[in-house]
Amino acid sequence: MSVRTTAEVIARFNRAFTDREAGLLADLIADDCVMESVQPAPRGERVSGREACTQWWTALVDDLASQFTPQEVIVAGDRATIVWTYRFGDGPDQWVQGVNVMRVTDGRIVEALGFGKTAGEVPLAAEPDAA
Repeated sequence: MSVRTTAEVIARFNRAFTDREAGLLADLIADDCVMESVQPAPRGERVSGREACTQWWTALVDDLASQFTPQEVIVAGDRATIVWTYRFGDGPDQWVQGVNVMRVTDGRIVEALGFGKTAGEVPLAAEPDAA
């Protein structure tokens, strides 16, 4: 089996969210993956390891009250930048913009750093009290 390119990995990662298919994440996450979410400010929550990162992203994929939408993807070698919007409600002000800076090694995500334009706290599916 050939190793997926960075572009292929990121396209499948994004498709997991747009198609709401958490199963697409299954073999995309490296054992030593580190993910930092956009919140809480200023540094975001740090999640480490394949299982923890997969659980965090799966909760976001499965949250039907929210929608992650990639706007643009820029790939350069083992790095990718995903420009996105995240809608967390139906109101006109219930969305944010941001970017994820991703790194892929041997066909798996090893790093995902999230940065967002937020004015205060935004409810994320991975938070225990988000509903």
